[in-house]
Amino acid sequence: MPELLLELFSEEIPARMQARAAEDLVRLVSDALAPLNPRAATGFSGPRRIALTLTLDAVVPGTIAVERGPREGAPDKALDGFTRKHGVTRDDLMLQDGFWVLSRTLPPVEAAARIAEALPPLLRRFPWPKSMRWGDGSAFTWVRPLRRILCLLDGQVVGITLAEDGNGNGNGNGNGGDDGHGLRSADLTEGHRFTAPGAFAVTGAADWAQGLRARQVLVDAAERRALIEADTQRLAAEEGLRVVADPGLVDEIAGLTEWPVAFLGRIDESFMDLPPEVMQVSMRVNQRYFALRNDDGSAAPRFAFVANLLPADGGALTIAGNERVLRARFADARHFWDLDRARPLAGRVGALDGIVFHAALGSQGERVARIVRLAGILAPLVGADAAQAERAALLAKADLTTGMVGEFPELQGVMGAYYARHDGEDDAVADAIADHYMPRGLNDGVPTAPVSIAVALADKIDSLTAFFAAGEKPGGSGDPYALRRAALGVIRIIRDNALRLDLVSLFVQAARALPPALRDAPDLDALPGFVAERLRVQLRAEGARHDILAAISSGNADSDITRLLARTEALAAMLATDDGRNLLAATRRAANILRIEDRKDGPHEGAPDPALYAQPEERALADMLGDAIPTVEAAIAEERFTDAMRAAARLRPVLDRFFDMVTVNADQAELRLNRLRLLSELRRMTVLIADFSQIEG
Repeated sequence: MPELLLELFSEEIPARMQARAAEDLVRLVSDALAPLNPRAATGFSGPRRIALTLTLDAVVPGTIAVERGPREGAPDKALDGFTRKHGVTRDDLMLQDGFWVLSRTLPPVEAAARIAEALPPLLRRFPWPKSMRWGDGSAFTWVRPLRRILCLLDGQVVGITLAEDGNGNGNGNGNGGDDGHGLRSADLTEGHRFTAPGAFAVTGAADWAQGLRARQVLVDAAERRALIEADTQRLAAEEGLRVVADPGLVDEIAGLTEWPVAFLGRIDESFMDLPPEVMQVSMRVNQRYFALRNDDGSAAPRFAFVANLLPADGGALTIAGNERVLRARFADARHFWDLDRARPLAGRVGALDGIVFHAALGSQGERVARIVRLAGILAPLVGADAAQAERAALLAKADLTTGMVGEFPELQGVMGAYYARHDGEDDAVADAIADHYMPRGLNDGVPTAPVSIAVALADKIDSLTAFFAAGEKPGGSGDPYALRRAALGVIRIIRDNALRLDLVSLFVQAARALPPALRDAPDLDALPGFVAERLRVQLRAEGARHDILAAISSGNADSDITRLLARTEALAAMLATDDGRNLLAATRRAANILRIEDRKDGPHEGAPDPALYAQPEERALADMLGDAIPTVEAAIAEERFTDAMRAAARLRPVLDRFFDMVTVNADQAELRLNRLRLLSELRRMTVLIADFSQIEG
């Protein structure tokens, strides 16, 4: 099977765009060459190139193409248009099933010809997030100036040009059209910009990868990532230290280096009293350095960084230069640290009145007032001291006015906690300031201290309520105010801490503090459903029975997440048994019968008449329902959900016998009505548990 190697060599590609570009290249080329049955496609990305290799068939087999044209008897203009479109005459058409049909034999197409035809338009439409023009004004754009196209099929160059003729057709000569910067395919690529400049020829994928490695370019991004992690960890371990895990930084550096070489630098002791978070963020954001820690978790006076080559002096000058740059960065951080602590955090709260939070929702100061009020409401519900919760909520956003957070927004909350402790605030207050943004992501923890829980929930509930009231609820994939994350944060805090909260009541309380015009906004009614959907999404991601949650939530106004999940677990456990599965099947059968018969002459509600029970199976079901319904009602009211499910499951054998022996739609009208009312009693009991129609399987 022929092997295709395609490399697009350019000026430096932003690291954040490389992996997606390689994926797009594999997808688009595979789709464009689908007639050649492409397989084993592998994408590559790096600072100056994206590439792929794949195998494919040598030829597109010849086929007979049949295309249906106008109907027999259609106007001549329609028939003439069809023949003109395909470059044929009427004599080339035949009648088939009342239509004019064109049948043509398409000859086989060699793989090279298909590639040469398919790739130019693909490259001209390549979906970079941002593209640029350069040079002599050609309309062809790329993420950065494209310098070379390497395209080999089994070692032979496939002729590709990006030029278009005057009619916009590809692989032209550019006369009267676009010369595509004169870019044509060849068998050439380039090694490392500094250590192995200049072009060299390759004969295939293996030769390409080996030749670039010999010229200090690693084409596999995964290999570069692994090398960066291994070398930084090895150097740190030699000093008795460990690297602070930062997968995002590893990915970014792998996108900035073709030949990564790790080094350790030293941090001046004069900066070691800075908060470790400040040091880490400053190193990461400004210089893309890795922070190191001692065995006890304290910040180490060392840092790791990655160069794009091994200097001739072994790195001594490179290390010294990076240490010098870091001293300047830490001096800036020191300035903010000292300046911010000169003013108490409480003295900054007033400045929040001058910061707009949202045009319809007022200032950050007004938002803080809402969070303070809501934290006070939440405090007794989560076992927190109300005064501490309100104090923490008052100070939680004050660090937004500090120089350090202005320089490093990632540190909001973290710096507020440091400044609060410096000012002598209670530890619970300081911890709540640091924790109230949690969880920041899927892998982040949640607050566990009562005061922290109260403030974190108040912050997120206010965001949800305020933005929904302002008409900013998420739509489609858009969520500019991260409300899905806020809802998941509320859910996680409640679940992980087993809290008993009525969310609907809290949303109502939060809405009362909004500007008067927004307190009854219609979108607020959608908020409980939005949170419920986020809960289902989370359960689905965990592999749990999200359909059972939906069934329990249907028609159930309960907004206590902990109680809903307990009911979900109890019902899931019941449905995992034979009795539970058979009960589900029987209740669905009853529901289907009632749905059909209710359309005819229903609804068939009301108590059945015991005097009309003609068979013992009817009386047995009625007796069991008479016991089960009050038992289930009481058990659910007392939150004994397992007992409720057990009582329902005991109906299974009686239901089986009923459906085996009793004809519900009896010929006698009074028997039919009575039996339908008996099934309505069964439906009334199952509705107490869940809407069984929403349960999958």
